[in-house]
Order: sequence, then C-alpha cells, then structure tokens
Amino acid sequence: MTAADWNGDPRVTWSVQVRDADTDEVLFEQTPDTVLPAASVGKVLLLLEVARRLETGELDGAAPLDRRTTPRVADSGLWHRMATDVLPLRDVALLVASVSDNWATNVLVETVGLRASGLLDLVRDVRGPEHPPALSLANASAYAALMGRLHRRELPGASQVLDWLASGVDHSLVLSSRGRDPLVVDDLVLGKTGADDGIRADVGLVRTGGRTVAYAAFATFDPEHLAVAVRDLRRLGESF
Repeated sequence: MTAADWNGDPRVTWSVQVRDADTDEVLFEQTPDTVLPAASVGKVLLLLEVARRLETGELDGAAPLDRRTTPRVADSGLWHRMATDVLPLRDVALLVASVSDNWATNVLVETVGLRASGLLDLVRDVRGPEHPPALSLANASAYAALMGRLHRRELPGASQVLDWLASGVDHSLVLSSRGRDPLVVDDLVLGKTGADDGIRADVGLVRTGGRTVAYAAFATFDPEHLAVAVRDLRRLGESF
C-alpha cells in the first residue's frame, strides 16, 4: 500500500499530512487543515521552547527542578512513581519526550511559562468546565511542516528536540508497522503520540526508501470507533 491508497475511515474525523522531510514536498494529505484536539502531541512545542532556551543559555540543563512546586498529576509518565522529588532539567525534558510524563510536563510549563509553552493549559487529572477544553489543538499541515523543519535543523534547539524524541517508547500508532524496538534509540524512527478519550494523535519522522518522511496524523472519534481509528493510523505507517 502507498500513501495514495490510504483513506481514513469516515466514522473518524481526520487531519493527516505526510511530507518529504528534506524537500518539504507534500506526499499525501487528508483534510490537513482541520484543527483537532492534539492531546500530548502539543508537548513537542514545550520541548522546543526548552531546547531553544538551553541553546541560548537562558536555561541550564543541569539546573535542579523540584516537582513539589507543581501539583501532582498521574496517568502517563514515571515521575509520579519515582522516589526523587528533584531532577536536572534535561532529565525532566527527557521524561516528557520518552514517556510523555505529565508531572514533568507541568514542571517544565512552570519553568518557561504557559504562554511560551505552546500549550493551552497544564495537564490535569480532571479537566472541568472552568478549564480550557484541551491540552493542545493542532492540524496536520502545521505539525508535518514542523517535523520537517526540525529534521532540516531550521529551528533553534532542533537537534536537542530530535534527540529527546528519539527516546519515545510509544510506537503503538503510526510507527507500529516499522518493527523497531521502542526501547532501543536509533535515528530511523522517532515520534510523539497523544491519547485521550476520543482522541489519538501521532507526529514524527521515518527514514525509509532512501528518504526521510515527516508525518502528522490526528483523529477524533466516538468511543465505539477507537479500534477503527487505531487500525487506520497503523495502516498509515504501512504506506510510507
């Protein structure tokens, strides 16, 4: 199957785009400008801001960050299961990239400020009507372009962000077809996923067939169509 053969199930709302990461040519898209909730994919923007400040010297990667200054959040991540309250900034960022750590995310947001983080809100165990409706919003066109720019090192801190994202352990969606061990870091695949009720999202880079592909895929759906959305996201990865 090629990308041209892929068509997302109509029971799911899609925003999908695939680009050649070197030339920025659009290889495939389906409603790429549709803005959808992006769940944890928005954490890529937070990591980019942290990496930019590390590059300019505004932040020190060895600086200790104390999680006790930020309310505890659980769900995805490891820090809420760890004994230590203090980690160096670089390790906090690595937790965000590798296991989408929610508590680490909020500590970084506190460090750079919500306005600069690229997120709409902190991560919350319970999101009420008084809070923004989503952690982040996105469309595939913007994120496929962003991943291409990171690949081409066009943004300050790009190399650091890619190094962090290469440690990501969630290959359950688009990257599942690549057959890579997510616990082994290499430069053949990398990405960032997002998941919430009725939401699945995945952005990343795949080196295949002598070129690097930048992809972004966002899906929203009714709960009974979760399996359909996951199936089609995995099929998208098979098309590269």
